[in-house]
Amino acid sequence: MMHISAERIAQIEARRDEVQASMTRADLAPDEFVRLSKEYAEIEPVAKAAHEVRRLRQELSALEYMAGGEDADADPLMREMAQEEMQLIKGQLPGAERALALQLLPKDAADARPAMLEIRAGTGGDEAALFAGDLFRMYQRYADAQGWKMELISANASEVGGYKEVVASVTGTGVFAKLKFESGVHRVQRVPVTESGGRIHTSAATVAVLPEPEEVDVQIADSDLKIDIYRASGAGGQHVNTTDSAVRITHLPSGIVVTQQDERSQHKNKAKAMQVLRARIYEVERERAQSEQAGARKAMVGSGDRSERIRTYNFPQGRVTDHRINLTLHRLPEILEGPGLSEVIDALVAEDEAARLAQLDGVG
Repeated sequence: MMHISAERIAQIEARRDEVQASMTRADLAPDEFVRLSKEYAEIEPVAKAAHEVRRLRQELSALEYMAGGEDADADPLMREMAQEEMQLIKGQLPGAERALALQLLPKDAADARPAMLEIRAGTGGDEAALFAGDLFRMYQRYADAQGWKMELISANASEVGGYKEVVASVTGTGVFAKLKFESGVHRVQRVPVTESGGRIHTSAATVAVLPEPEEVDVQIADSDLKIDIYRASGAGGQHVNTTDSAVRITHLPSGIVVTQQDERSQHKNKAKAMQVLRARIYEVERERAQSEQAGARKAMVGSGDRSERIRTYNFPQGRVTDHRINLTLHRLPEILEGPGLSEVIDALVAEDEAARLAQLDGVG
């Protein structure tokens, strides 16, 4: 565990107090108040963790003085009580120091962002599409349990149920920080309803989770876009638009193509397509920045490699295995219900934090 000096702790608490005092100035401009409020929101949890470490260290120092008999006025009973109290504090201090170290880890700027969730059926035909639907419902229920909001952006439904492809926007507190570990290939092993012989089939779906940028984060010049308008198509002629409202946007510099036809309005389709396009361009930039720190990236759980098989859902055994951290839980129904997914994601977050702390120790 990295050691955080008393001087560093004092600096953190002093900066928190300085920001707090600045916010009460009568001549403070509105934009400066917004900036200070944001800084205060970021530094307050760090300062709280720093204060707890300082308090425990001070208590331990005082107790060591008493328990060591250096205090001439302390009677044997008091020294014994001090020794017991010391053991208690020594048990609490490592946890407090770890909590502070976690607060001091470099933050992923995208962690507080909303996320674009994309699920695509992979190998396995109809069964893969059904599984993609199962995954989408799992994330919907997980989002509900977290108090997040999920908005459907586009869906290409399969004739047998489920989805060939589905895209949704997820908004709320700390969305990307948790969902970013879901990117990759999800594999399912089960007996399809169409299988008369009872044989277990293996199918897969790919999940991609992209942080959603603000419009100001991604500047897209109109000259970089090729926009095609065409007539939407749909299964069996149902809900098929009779006007040219479907939109295909090609970002010429990157070659990224986004199509959107779910809305009846061309304007709404274009707005949703631009939302998806911004997220994909932003992700390309993030990946470029992270590849410059390739060694650091390999140490982390959420590599974001969408070709990596990350998790298996085995129905006959009622088992879910996350291959990145060798976690196996025999609670498949609860996990697919959504709230049970918390245990998997929390374990991934903890493993990622541990890897980054170990890396920080190595650097130090």
